[in-house]
Amino acid sequence: MGLGLFPAVTVVVFLGPILVGLVGTLLPSFGILPALGGTEPTLKPWRDLLAAPGLTASIRLTLITGVAATLMSVALAFGIAAAWHGSRWFAVLRGVLPPLLAVPHAAFAIGFAFLVAPSGWIVRLLSPWATGWTRPPDIALVQDPWGIAYTLALVCKEVPFLVLAIAAALGQTGADGLLRAARSLGYGPVAAWVKVVLPLVYRQVRLPVLAVLAYSLSAVEPALVLAPTLPPPLTPLVLRWFADPDLALRFQAAAGAVLQSGLVGGAILLWLGGERAVALIGRRWACAGGRGGSGWGLRAVTAAGMALAVLAVAGSIAVLALWALARGWRFADPLPAGWTLDTLAAAWPGLAGPALNTLLIGAAAVGVGLVLVAGCLENGRRLPAALAGRALWLVYLPLLVPSVGFLFGIQVVLVAAGLDGRWPALVWAHLLYVLPYMFLALADPWRALDERYERSARALGAGPWRSFLRVRVPLLLRPLATAAAIGFSVSVAQYLPTLFAGSGRVATLTTEAVVLASGADRRVTAVYAFAQALLPLLAFAAAVGVPAWMHRRRRGMRTG
Repeated sequence: MGLGLFPAVTVVVFLGPILVGLVGTLLPSFGILPALGGTEPTLKPWRDLLAAPGLTASIRLTLITGVAATLMSVALAFGIAAAWHGSRWFAVLRGVLPPLLAVPHAAFAIGFAFLVAPSGWIVRLLSPWATGWTRPPDIALVQDPWGIAYTLALVCKEVPFLVLAIAAALGQTGADGLLRAARSLGYGPVAAWVKVVLPLVYRQVRLPVLAVLAYSLSAVEPALVLAPTLPPPLTPLVLRWFADPDLALRFQAAAGAVLQSGLVGGAILLWLGGERAVALIGRRWACAGGRGGSGWGLRAVTAAGMALAVLAVAGSIAVLALWALARGWRFADPLPAGWTLDTLAAAWPGLAGPALNTLLIGAAAVGVGLVLVAGCLENGRRLPAALAGRALWLVYLPLLVPSVGFLFGIQVVLVAAGLDGRWPALVWAHLLYVLPYMFLALADPWRALDERYERSARALGAGPWRSFLRVRVPLLLRPLATAAAIGFSVSVAQYLPTLFAGSGRVATLTTEAVVLASGADRRVTAVYAFAQALLPLLAFAAAVGVPAWMHRRRRGMRTG
């Protein structure tokens, strides 16, 4: 296959399903779904949707939690970069965040619930000596009416993603030189960063910010575990209609999915409009000449916020491990009374199948994704930088469109083709989300590699494929392994794609963990959630260890 075919194949495999899925969801929202007897256009699905109990409250909850989580995440991420850029702590943070980012949303949400619930680990550690409680308090700390726990959980997961995106963008803006120039004019460190670096960095990370906004408005797994239930946010409410035994509700659910897409699209447009207003105000502030202070206040606030986010993710995984191994854990003991592997042994017969499915689907999606991404990037080296930059919008499309907005349409097509519940359909559905993250992880290292290495190989008689396999791939082994680990962790985390493409017949660790999250046995739930979190962490460990082992006698190969 010529390199020029890779982009075309990727568009067909990648963007085609999304467009087909959007159409396949839009048509049933207007009553057209022949499989269920819908052959004439009608507005009945929309009338039923608008008359659904709790719809207004659901939309309000969706907007409040989604926008609040995005604003808090953006403020904290940029505050950390402004206050700590260039420090040793910022460099350490960049190394700590990727494994935390790899923790699937479902596992984190379950662990977070075990952490902050009225009978959670935090209350146990503080009781009774600090709180006086000898039994769990009657306080809605999880699934609270305002969605506070849900919002905070979203912030804890999105801030690491944004910080890493900002850190990657800093290397492309010449930030250090700009900061030195601003500091020489008497500006404080934070004021200098905000005035001369922030405008440049934000252009680079606009798409990740919009992806965070889209996800916060349409998250599924955290909402099912942490958000209020009467009513829930819009996406879980739509899923409830899709799963209802009454097939007539599929039309109403499709209308709800289109409404969800409209909310996200409207929020993105408002955010882009808000950028203009903020830029105007910021321009006036920058021209006012204020030099700013030392920035220690911002340093203290952002360090505390980032520490809490990191501790929340780490604590959530730790409490899953504790519950998975606990023999018994009475309130308000700070730790289990004893340890046992009996829960794991009892859960293993049911755990093995979903774990194997998770591993195989993830490995297949990563394998296909690596081939497509490498082919597109190799072909993209011949394209102008501006054209490559515009292509990022296509890569981010699945992250900007709510999953529920097109996955139902894809399911309709798969059912019609007899492919629902089949492995190719599952791998394909996961690839829609694996591919963007792998592309973003690999794009900069791929383009940054000095082309003189391959030119030297070609001058010594190596052909194009030999120089690619013997020079470029070994030098980029670490970024390739990291991209594979990121893609695998994204695949492990997929809930809706597995549910729709698998028609509920293929169980993975994610689908089982979400189902068990509403159960009464915390130990069994913890086993599944911890297993789900463990697989991506092992993938990241392999991404670090395998290149180090293969290059153990080639210490000079630090290009990757």
